Amino acid sequence: MPLLEVRELMVFFENALAVNGLSLEVRPGEIVGVIGPNSAGKTTLMNALSGLIIDMRTKEKRRGGQRITLYGKVLFNGNDITEAPPSERVKMGIVLSRERHPVFPESSLLENLKIAGYLRTRSEVKETIAYVFKLFPHLAEMKSRKAGFMSGGEQQMLAIGMALVVRPKLLLLDEPLLGLSPLMQRAVMEAIVNLKQHYGITVVISEQFARPVFPVIDRGYVIENGMLAFSGTSRELMDNPEIKSAYFGI
Repeated sequence: MPLLEVRELMVFFENALAVNGLSLEVRPGEIVGVIGPNSAGKTTLMNALSGLIIDMRTKEKRRGGQRITLYGKVLFNGNDITEAPPSERVKMGIVLSRERHPVFPESSLLENLKIAGYLRTRSEVKETIAYVFKLFPHLAEMKSRKAGFMSGGEQQMLAIGMALVVRPKLLLLDEPLLGLSPLMQRAVMEAIVNLKQHYGITVVISEQFARPVFPVIDRGYVIENGMLAFSGTSRELMDNPEIKSAYFGI
């Protein structure tokens, strides 16, 4: 049984269709990529998976803002979570690390990691922080530094670390490579592979930078204009001439 299943998901912002009849599945222990250009609907999809879209809809309705409408279903472990808020999904083990994820700028790196572990025991938090520092040795060298004084790449690694302290079953990474140097991109992708190998964490990563992502994923979905354009294994996608042309310039 899939860990995560999306069935015919549609998301409207007023009359604009952001995600159009999208279906996908993620099996336990997989790294699945959602690849697409800017404005393809990747972030809207990740917000729907994490439940953020439910919060957004409630806030917009409260202030008389734009209408957000959802159709279709999101299933986790066979249970319908389409209308579940983010707080419930975090307790189930679904954790989102967003592009430019907010950190607590006045708190130290170590304090940020501890704050993220509010749902876990002290020993669990201590153990996971040690693992985060093993994944990202650079962070261990600056654990007393205030998060607001860290570079964008360092904050991105911290954001992933904060998500890990929650001990997710399903880790959602929304454009984690955006704005990072090639060296930082490589470090993040190596960390994602380590998560699968050592923790058995299932990962969904949305990215517009296909080149560093394709070799790491088990399967991928390419979306354009909110619709599924291609899907397949990493090798099938990399061997596809249309994808080679669009994403690798070959």
